Amino acid sequence: MASMRDIKRRIKSVNSTRQITKAMNLVASSKLNRAKARLEGTKPFAEETRKVIAEIGAAAGGLNNSLFAVEPKGNKALVIVLTGDKGLCGGYNINVCKEAQALCQGKDAKLITVGSKGRDYFKRRDIPIDKSVVGISERFEYGDAAALGERALKLYREGEFDAVYLVCTKYISSISSAPKTVRLLPVNPREFEGEADANSLVLYEPSEETVLEYIVPKYVDTVIYGGLVEASVCELGARMTAMDAATDNADEMLADLNLLYNRVRQSAITNEITEIVSGSNALSQ
Repeated sequence: MASMRDIKRRIKSVNSTRQITKAMNLVASSKLNRAKARLEGTKPFAEETRKVIAEIGAAAGGLNNSLFAVEPKGNKALVIVLTGDKGLCGGYNINVCKEAQALCQGKDAKLITVGSKGRDYFKRRDIPIDKSVVGISERFEYGDAAALGERALKLYREGEFDAVYLVCTKYISSISSAPKTVRLLPVNPREFEGEADANSLVLYEPSEETVLEYIVPKYVDTVIYGGLVEASVCELGARMTAMDAATDNADEMLADLNLLYNRVRQSAITNEITEIVSGSNALSQ
């Protein structure tokens, strides 16, 4: 049985860890509220962008631009993977990485990783990385998404890849999320069916084709930015949940350790009393 000193040292260690996990839970919870507000703010622009693409397709009698196709022409894929730069968020990072790894199977794939966790995961598995971006998983701007979109669009136009995918995380609730895959390029025209405003009287100048060439890159940038925002919300939610569970586990450990400490202390007191009584009896004889 462990000594009282060892148990007290263990109690102090667990209590220190509990204070850290509790603080991290509170920080993640505070950041989560701001991130959720940011997520809501990205939806209107994305919806309007989709609406414009749908209306152009309806006005032009179909989306025949080179950036549109129901299915990719080949097997070469560029995969943008959004992970975090920090851990302590349960299975958030590993689930996204596994989703991307499964997507790469059977394809001639290359990656653009956002976040050190994704970069390290795929480096260990010798999966080729075209570009790695770190340090923006929690602090990013629209320009970061635009830079990723510009890189992806350039490689796609040059014919290096037949398709571009985004692997990120879908926000379900503050305590639940799931990895998801979105095909960025070529844009599937069937995704926009039924989204056009039948009563729209908008005229596109100089032509629908020219407007598409402008709006599709904006659409790609917006989807990537939305993915960054949603991934940030999911990461914070996962960290909040993980730290809450860790704090609960620490509470249980502290309860068990305090009970063990009291038992050992009681046993030590009993032994001391027994020794005193035995010594007293020996002296009296």
